[in-house]
Amino acid sequence: MDNKFICAEEVAQELSVSKPYAYKLIRQLNEELKAKGFITITGRVNRQYFYERLYGAEKEEK
Repeated sequence: MDNKFICAEEVAQELSVSKPYAYKLIRQLNEELKAKGFITITGRVNRQYFYERLYGAEKEEK
């Protein structure tokens, strides 16, 4: 089964940023999701939402 969440390490690698900055981005995205009424997990963000917000569309599967 696919992992539905992306962690800070993966975010940092995907965007070529530091882990602390990746955590900052995750916090921001999770705050947006909380405002919409979703339950969030600290240190992880929904993978689909991450790709939608950063790239404008879901990342295509290979």
